[in-house]
Order: sequence, then C-alpha cells, then structure tokens
Amino acid sequence: MRKVILLFVVISCQTVFSQELFVVTDPASNVPANSLAVNVMQSAFKEKFEPGYNYHLMPEVTYGINKNLMVRGSAFISTRTNALYAEGGGFMAKYRFYSDDDLNSHFRMAAYGRYSFNRGDIHQEQIEIVGHNTGFETGIIATKLIKKVAISSSVSFEKALDNKPNYPFPNNIGDNATNYTLSFGKLMYPKKYSSFKQTNINFMIEFVGQTINENGKSYLDVVPAIQFIFNSQARLDFAYRQELMSSMVRSAPNGFYFNLYYTFFNLKK
Repeated sequence: MRKVILLFVVISCQTVFSQELFVVTDPASNVPANSLAVNVMQSAFKEKFEPGYNYHLMPEVTYGINKNLMVRGSAFISTRTNALYAEGGGFMAKYRFYSDDDLNSHFRMAAYGRYSFNRGDIHQEQIEIVGHNTGFETGIIATKLIKKVAISSSVSFEKALDNKPNYPFPNNIGDNATNYTLSFGKLMYPKKYSSFKQTNINFMIEFVGQTINENGKSYLDVVPAIQFIFNSQARLDFAYRQELMSSMVRSAPNGFYFNLYYTFFNLKK
C-alpha cells in the first residue's frame, strides 16, 4: 500500500513540475529541500565579427536548503582565448515568497539575487553577468502552471562592474540594465502516467530581452527548446537562441545550448 501511495505522489509531482524546468530562465519553483542539482551547461554561439563559434562551459550546483530557499554556485569557462579559459564564477540565491497550490495547478512568486566575478575582456554592450561581466542582479519571478502548461515571467535589475584586474568597464556604454523574460512550457509526452520511470518530453519557447537604462538600447531573443527527463531525475536540454531584434553591439547573439542535469534527492535522511 505504501508503494502505491508513493507512486501516486511521485506521478502527481512529476505531472505538475516536469514542464516547469526551463532551459535559459529560472521558474519561481526551487530545487526540492535537501536535494542537490548538478547542471553541466554548454553553449556554442556563432561569432558576429570574426569566424567560428564561441564555446562556453558553465557547470553549476544548486542546493535546496528548504522548500522556499535554494542557493547556487557556478563556474564560467570559455574559448574566447582560443583555448579553455576559466573566466570566473558566480553565486545565486532564490527565495519563494508566495505559493497558491492546487492539485493540477499552482501560482508561485520568488525573489532572487546573483553576484558574479569575471576576468575576461569586455567585448559587447549587452550586460550578462552569467558568463561575461562582473556584477550583480536582483529580480522577481512569477510562474503559473495549469495541468501540462507552464507560463513564467521575470523582471530584474542588472549592474556591471569592472572585470578585474585588467578590464575596467568602458565609460562610453551603459553599465546597468533592465532584463525581462517570458517562457512557455508544455508536457508533450506521456499523455498519461503509469510509472515515474517514464521519459518526459517537454517543448518550450522562451523570450529573453534587455534594455540598457542609460541609453535605451535593447535586444530581444527567442529560444525554442526540447527537453527530455529520465526517471524523474536526469534531464537533457537542447535549445537554439535567435536574435529577433537588437539596437546594441553583441559579439555572438545566436547559438545552441546543450545542458546535462541531474538531481540527487534527499541527501539528509
């Protein structure tokens, strides 16, 4: 009887949360309490002003302190110097401050803060502290899930600082920006659950934008993605990012994502 109840709980949770794991944005939900999530994030973006692709390897580890609070550490490695080069890292914390949960739907809100340090060269007007700039970001996220469809949106303030020791932030471009995202995810398979070991297939599309507060320069990208979840624990993400519009200098706006994600549940028993 306990196994039947456990299976029902896992299937219910899988139905509710599986399509809420976006590729390039965070939902308002957190990693489960006492669980550790390891994500090997990889991207290859085509250089705009020179031949070839820029490869980034950004592994991150996320730990759920409790159901409302999680913390994350990240490392930034790239090939901008024509070899793998450790540029820096970052820390992030997210706190879920509102939840309205039902059996097949929920609405959640969370606040987050992030700080990153980077020693690479500053080569574009776009501010991106996840992999390019030293700086900090703070924002809020709202996520609504109804059965198999999730909708998530966020807005944040981002501030760039000097990339020490060799690259002060240029005086002729804006050093702070407003970021905004809108993401949609849908569980495509399975149509009905019979086991928590079933593979999930999620399709999602994300819109990611930024406006430099000082001069109003902006960009807007679209990121379609497909996601596979195995045994409710392992995850593969494939996505492509395409610039829709931009009035700012960006060195490599278009490219591919490939993420490998695994969660270790219930570390403290």
